[in-house]
Amino acid sequence: MSKDLREVLKKKPIGSEKLSKNHRRNFEAKLKNEMHTSRNKNYQFLKTAASFLILIGLGTSMFYILNSTKDIPVETARIKSLGSISPEFRNIENYYLASIQAEISDLNKTSENKELLDSYLEKISELSLDYKQLTNKLSAEGLNEKNINALIENLQLRLKLMYQLKEQLNDLKNLNNSENENISI
Repeated sequence: MSKDLREVLKKKPIGSEKLSKNHRRNFEAKLKNEMHTSRNKNYQFLKTAASFLILIGLGTSMFYILNSTKDIPVETARIKSLGSISPEFRNIENYYLASIQAEISDLNKTSENKELLDSYLEKISELSLDYKQLTNKLSAEGLNEKNINALIENLQLRLKLMYQLKEQLNDLKNLNNSENENISI
């Protein structure tokens, strides 16, 4: 039963009907009223959804805040060494300590190099004591970059001293060998 709009308009003369004087105002009022009610319906749903999301967000935040404060111990854990902070620091500490131990075990103590060995080993033991003091300081003050860097630099310095000692021992050995060759000639 649909009618073709073109057919209806052809049969009906245009301009034969007159609109009332208030037609434009009535039309605009109906249009505003329709737009206002549809807007309110859409925005009302959005307002409700936003309020619901805000309540969920606040509830979740409060839950995490309250639960995270329960896990914080009153006393901070005692830091025994650099390696007790994290696995990465444990690897760094183990590398340096193993390298230092390997260099110490390779040393050959003789009467000619005894004095040199003792002086270097004394410096290394002093640095070991400094390392313990730095660890205590780190434990007392808490984790901070300055103290961690100082611990790593201490380990690096001890290994550097071992390399210097090894180099000086080689120089001393070469000097002794060349003196022995001169004496025998």
